[in-house]
Amino acid sequence: MRTLISILWISFFPLAAAAQGDDLSYRLKKVIKDKKAEIGIAVILDAQDTVTVNNDDRYPLMSVFKFHQALAVADYLDRNGLTPDTEIFIPEEELVPDTYSPLRKEFPEGEISLSVSRLLEYSLQLSDNNACDILFEHTGGPAATDRYVRSLGLCNFAIAATEQQMHDDPQTCYENWSTPLEAAALLELLVTEQILTPTLREMILQNLINCKTGADRLPKPLSGTGAVIGHKTGTSNRDERGIFAGTNDLGFVILPDDTRYTIAVFIKDSAENPETNARIIADISETVYRYVHDEYRENDIRPGKKHVDKGAGIGFESDYFY
Repeated sequence: MRTLISILWISFFPLAAAAQGDDLSYRLKKVIKDKKAEIGIAVILDAQDTVTVNNDDRYPLMSVFKFHQALAVADYLDRNGLTPDTEIFIPEEELVPDTYSPLRKEFPEGEISLSVSRLLEYSLQLSDNNACDILFEHTGGPAATDRYVRSLGLCNFAIAATEQQMHDDPQTCYENWSTPLEAAALLELLVTEQILTPTLREMILQNLINCKTGADRLPKPLSGTGAVIGHKTGTSNRDERGIFAGTNDLGFVILPDDTRYTIAVFIKDSAENPETNARIIADISETVYRYVHDEYRENDIRPGKKHVDKGAGIGFESDYFY
């Protein structure tokens, strides 16, 4: 397995197409110019080129951290000889009423048993806060997630608070933070490396592909292109100042010819309205897609391609997906 350093060497090494990387950075800066927010962007192109904008800051992850948690949960299952079908009993008191929870809406009285895989569906696909905290309760909490992600070689992030803690004190959301590149690098590890067993890895990837939130963010400009996208959103409430602490989307995109990129867009302390925040992310997504589709592929600087069996699994290219 490659180390994190080998994945991120492109952050410090000259780009194979430096002028083009600079051009994409310029275009992204134009998209976010004059926006009333701090906006960080990271793009990893075909595991070899990286473009970042405003990466040297701590951005609150919001529910993007549920992706970090999912990796730690999968590792917990593997280390303890458990399967995703392992069931967890959920008493009524664990279904907190004053939070976003499709799970509680479906089972308002609790007293049910659900598999870990089902809870991950609620957490990753629907961004359910109760499902997230139930998984924390049974797998070691935020500290265990933080330790696991650090064990993969990442350090420019922190996972320190549960959903309930962020609900009780909204300022706590800043304790769960990451740079955009560090979040993109974590997703890149899942996409390109064998950090989990094939079954657990596939489970998380499929949940990201089946994400039901944020259709107006990273996925919006990809509709009708034939691209596959898996992503995880994060969104804060508006505070008493009219500010949104975080509006985020982290995802991977695979084009029909198997060109691939990972993208993180984090919007911090935004005075824009929710629709504008979503449109900013969609515009960034479109800018990156157009660059990759129209220009990046034409330079033929990508690794050699292999045949893709579209009937196997979700049709991922064998250079990247094991």
